[in-house]
Amino acid sequence: MLTGQQKTLRRFWYAIMPISHLAEGAKPFRLMNEDIVVFLDAEGEPAALRDRCCHRTTKLSKGWMENGTIVCGYHGWTYDRSGTVVRIPQYDSATPLPRYKVDSFHCQARYGYVWVALEDPLLPLFDIPEDGAPGFRRICQFYDRWYTAPLRLMENSFDNAHFSFVHRGTFGDNAQPKPSTYQIEETGYGFVATTVVDIVNPPAAFRVTGTTAPTTTRTMRNHWYMPFCRRMDMTYPSGIRHIIITCATPVDDARIQLIQLAYRNDTEEQCPAQALIDWDAAVVYEDRDILEATDPDAALDLSHRTEAHMASDRPGLIMRRRLLELLKQHNDPEVTRNYATV
Repeated sequence: MLTGQQKTLRRFWYAIMPISHLAEGAKPFRLMNEDIVVFLDAEGEPAALRDRCCHRTTKLSKGWMENGTIVCGYHGWTYDRSGTVVRIPQYDSATPLPRYKVDSFHCQARYGYVWVALEDPLLPLFDIPEDGAPGFRRICQFYDRWYTAPLRLMENSFDNAHFSFVHRGTFGDNAQPKPSTYQIEETGYGFVATTVVDIVNPPAAFRVTGTTAPTTTRTMRNHWYMPFCRRMDMTYPSGIRHIIITCATPVDDARIQLIQLAYRNDTEEQCPAQALIDWDAAVVYEDRDILEATDPDAALDLSHRTEAHMASDRPGLIMRRRLLELLKQHNDPEVTRNYATV
C-alpha cells in the first residue's frame, strides 16, 4: 500500500514532533507527501499550514515568528494560524488586504507532541489514561526517520513469530520459534490483542522487568489504533507495567517518522529513564534493521495467505482487512490494485 496515494488516510491524527521543538520557532515537516509548517500561535497552541507562501511559493518555514504569526522570509507576507494573510508590508496601512490564504490543517497538542490531521478526522485521537495519572511517568523515547512503510511497522508490532529471530540479541530465544497465540477483540478504532509471551531476561533488562531471573514472561494487552498507532501494554510478574506507545507517521511512500513514548508504574530510582531508553533502543533497532530491508509497498491483498500457518499472523491479516474495508468505503484507489504476494 503506497500510503501517500490513499486520500482516506489523510483523515487520521498523526504525531508530528515534540511540542518542545517549536520553542525556537516554526518547523517544517513532510506528512503523507504534503509539506507542512508547524508553529505556536499567540496563545501557545500549535498550528499547521501548507509550507508554501501564496505569493511566490517560498517555504514559510524559511521565515520567522512574530507575535504568534508566521512571516514569509521572501517578502514579509504574514499569516495567522488559519492560513489567512494578515499583513503585506508593501501595502499602506489604510489599504484593505486582499483575501489571500494558504491551506490550514487540524492541529492539536497531546502527550507532549504536536498531532496533525490533513483532513477532517474520522476518529478522535486515542486516549492514554496513564498520561498524568498518579503512579505513572512518561518517558519520551524515540523520534527517528525510518525507511519503511507504516503498515510494515504495525504488522511487525503484533508479530510474535519474529521475536525468536529478530530479537535473539535481546529478549528472543530462537530455540523456541513457535509463537504464542493472540486473543483478539475487534473495536471501532482497530482491535485489542492479548497474549502471554515467554522471554529471555539478560542483565541489561533486570531493572526493566523488575527481576533477576534468567527468563520471565510478559502479559500483553496490545491495542491497534487505525491506521498506524500501537499501544503495547506489558505487565511483568514483578508487577511492573511497561506501556509503549508507537506511532508510525507516514512521511512519504517509503519513509516514516517513528515516535515512541513509554509509561511506567515505577520510579526513576528503581529504573532510570536512560536505562529504559537504552534497553528499548536495543530492541527497536533490531526491528529497524530488518524492516528497512523490506519492500515499503505492503500489499492489502488478502487472497495470498502465505503466512496463514503462523499463529501470530492473525493481527496482520485483520489490519489488512480493516484497512481495505476502510479504503473501499471511501472509494480509494488501493482497492483496484492487484498483488502477487502478501
